Amino acid sequence: MSVTRIAVGGERPYEVLVGHGLAGALPDLAGRAPRTVVIIHAEGLDRLVTPARAALAAAGHAVHAVAVPAGERAKEITVASRLWSALAALRVGRSDLIVGLGGGAVTDLAGFVAATWLRGVPVVLAPTTLLAVVDAAIGGKTAINLAAGKNLVGAFHPPAGVIADLDALATLPRREYVSGLAEVVKAGFIADPAILALIEDDPAGAARPGGRHERELVERAIRVKAAVVAADLREAGPREMLNYGHTLGHAIEAAEEYAVPHGEAVAVGMVFAAAVGRLAGRLDAATAGRHREILTAIGLPAAYRGAAAWPRLREAMGVDKKTRGRRLRMVVLDGLARPGILADPPEDLLERAYREVTDADRARA
Repeated sequence: MSVTRIAVGGERPYEVLVGHGLAGALPDLAGRAPRTVVIIHAEGLDRLVTPARAALAAAGHAVHAVAVPAGERAKEITVASRLWSALAALRVGRSDLIVGLGGGAVTDLAGFVAATWLRGVPVVLAPTTLLAVVDAAIGGKTAINLAAGKNLVGAFHPPAGVIADLDALATLPRREYVSGLAEVVKAGFIADPAILALIEDDPAGAARPGGRHERELVERAIRVKAAVVAADLREAGPREMLNYGHTLGHAIEAAEEYAVPHGEAVAVGMVFAAAVGRLAGRLDAATAGRHREILTAIGLPAAYRGAAAWPRLREAMGVDKKTRGRRLRMVVLDGLARPGILADPPEDLLERAYREVTDADRARA
């Protein structure tokens, strides 16, 4: 099958390759000159590491593979420190290469390690989850977590390229695949309503790997993010819009010690953001309601636990990266595909919006 190449512009342009069976594309991204290549990968991904390693070795590179925990446990300073020690032992220099192979947490970690080792070495990302394919691996944002919040320590470090191999998604557990769809839905609401129409056309198909609209959904979501990050690498302006649903979403993740998948938390966060926008008089009721309809149709939660959780969540929201001083800034919609910023929303409005996402009968997060 053909390979789609999606350009990501900016100060260090690169491409996202989308297709099937793309392990053979790694050597081209690694370059012709022999170099040391370190594959940082999630545990349990031998079936994907083996062909990647073989392709790189056949091209003349000295390849080493280092496993890290899967999921958010990878994004800890102790894991990063262990990787720095491994790079030192292998004498990895600035002309060498790191490959990050795994879900979004692993690509975040690999990018962060690459950004900080010797003040920056090249990295190629090979995402293996839907969430990482459409979001985490694109844009050059790298980070690890702290107890105080998610992604608080990081760097901007664009990859040399991204390989989005759809074959890697085929065996994902349903819950993990559906979790990744939250970022696809987000792209639809903030920029490309055609995504929402495709999901509404076949919600059951959208919720499983290999569905008839999968490739188009993936490519559309990637193009949305590519366009935004090309214009604003360092999140100084339009890139903030990619955080739609993430203010409450990240707070839920922190409160649950990352036991709730990112996409499920962001799904609730989008319903909350839609409620905030509607209560602030900026979003029509129909578009706000469409959030819940689409998310629940594909199996994502649209509600969280009861009012008792609000004080802790509100405190965590104050650590959000969009906060300026003590003023909370939320991404809301002024209409479909019309994102904007709501600065310093009234506390009573936030509480009212939160009450709308505390329906225990619908909550799964």
